[in-house]
Amino acid sequence: MILQSLYQLYDRLAEDPGYEIAPPGYSTQKIAFAVVLHPDGRLHEIQDLREEKGRRRLPRQMLLPGQAKPSGSGLNPCFLWDNAFYIFGFTDGEGKRERAIKACQAFRDRHLALENDIDDPAFSAVCRFLESWETAEVNAHPELAEIGTGFGVFQIIGETGYVHERPKIRDWWAAHQDLSSKDGSPMMCLVTGERGTVARTHDPKLKGVPGAQSSGAALVSFNCDAFTSYGKDQSLNSPVSEQAAFRYCTALNAILSGPRSDKHRFSLGDATVVFWTDKPTTTEGWLADLFGGDLGERVQDEGALEQAHILLEALRKGGGELRLLGDDPDTSVHLLGLAPNAARLAVRFWYTGTLRALFDRLKAHHDALRVVRQFEVGSKRPDLEFPPLWMLLRETARESKDIPPLLGGALLRAILSGGPYPEALAAAVIRRIRADHTVNYLRAAILKAWLMRKPNRQGEIPVSLDTQRTDPAYRLGRLFAVLEKTQQDAQRDINSTIRDRFYSAASATPAVAFPRLLRTYQHHLAKLPVGQKITREKLVQEVMDGIDAMPSHLRLQDQAQFAIGYYHQRKALFTKAEPETQNQE
Repeated sequence: MILQSLYQLYDRLAEDPGYEIAPPGYSTQKIAFAVVLHPDGRLHEIQDLREEKGRRRLPRQMLLPGQAKPSGSGLNPCFLWDNAFYIFGFTDGEGKRERAIKACQAFRDRHLALENDIDDPAFSAVCRFLESWETAEVNAHPELAEIGTGFGVFQIIGETGYVHERPKIRDWWAAHQDLSSKDGSPMMCLVTGERGTVARTHDPKLKGVPGAQSSGAALVSFNCDAFTSYGKDQSLNSPVSEQAAFRYCTALNAILSGPRSDKHRFSLGDATVVFWTDKPTTTEGWLADLFGGDLGERVQDEGALEQAHILLEALRKGGGELRLLGDDPDTSVHLLGLAPNAARLAVRFWYTGTLRALFDRLKAHHDALRVVRQFEVGSKRPDLEFPPLWMLLRETARESKDIPPLLGGALLRAILSGGPYPEALAAAVIRRIRADHTVNYLRAAILKAWLMRKPNRQGEIPVSLDTQRTDPAYRLGRLFAVLEKTQQDAQRDINSTIRDRFYSAASATPAVAFPRLLRTYQHHLAKLPVGQKITREKLVQEVMDGIDAMPSHLRLQDQAQFAIGYYHQRKALFTKAEPETQNQE
């Protein structure tokens, strides 16, 4: 299903010039410099083609003949483009000097062998340059050290295009491309169902997944004897034709690292999530901002503002609202989670469905998260109505680097499937609460959502304070919040409260912690004014009315209830009561 969907995506992307999709026999590479030559082959200059982006100079994307340079120890020169190591024999390490000379000779020999066949004056100029170039001359060009390992192309002085773009050379290259290998017998392709020559390696290599090899990684590959059977090595035991492999790899590269990749990907933990729809949609262009929590930052004009409002309504009411964007809610959408694994990519999850189903699941997810906000709209930093996934994951660890690597994929799988949230999510949040003694809006929302999706849950989990809820753990959390507020009211200059010293014990072993807390509470209560003392005592009695006995210990599920009860009660204690309307109907 994954390869078939990517195979079909190639046709859609090839019709849109904005994606700069590579035709068969070509690939998109990052070009850093141009070797500018005179018509007789004399070197004019080495021109830096990198573009200024902020404080950095980055290579530009260019469509080039051939595929990315494969890794390995052999010499593999490219056609009319390569790095300074092959073109000039340049290296900054003395230990590679001899190999750099051999690489430069291999690059020269390949092009000289094709000169008569191609018969183009610009190509002949490149050959004259390669014939006359001496690798010792690299010392006279310090700009090569600045360019580093970037790729370069050739250009004739006075011309706007590059040598590899000349019509005669392009026609020659197209005539000599044959994606069907002469080795091996035809087999049935698992993607197309047609018989053809199977690709031993799936090229071009996939780039754009942080943490994977910079030279590219493979989605389908086998490298151990245990994976070979009946003499089928490399990728022959997962037969995909060379044409199908090129199409799916090229399409995936376009949305991973192409010029419009920012509209097709977002990061989740250590995974990179790419997504696409079967046909162009307005919704597709907003999904990266939606999952990243940057929806408001893209709003710059009235049209974008209206689209953002419609998307927010779709999160509140479901995917049917997408019709207002001009999109068909029944359009298929695909999400693929990829994680780096050296020279390979691991599939963390795969989802395919309709836009309607996707937004219905997102609505259900945010409904499960919904809890009274700690800081309402109008505050200096209000809590988000639709917190993004990275923000939820951030609550599971002290630093982003400590987030469990598999947790992001498990969380998104639960959202897209509508199933239970991972137990590891709640356990990680509980550990953070016990470590820093903070129950904020996001942590309470995560624990509420986890409890809501538990198969054996008892009743609904309230959005805000529920004074009728008799669950002992919930009531104990409420009681702890009241005891803490009493201490704060009695000792206004206190630096740390009972939460800093006793939250972990109270939420795990109430029978041990609460008797001591209640004794301390009496001393704090005595310091309050009479009216406040009576009100607070009534509240404590009301909360304790549903607690028959202090539990000796609380399970993970009960500790989540404790945290939610604490959060709800604390929010209520710090919220001013609304004045009652005198004339009520």
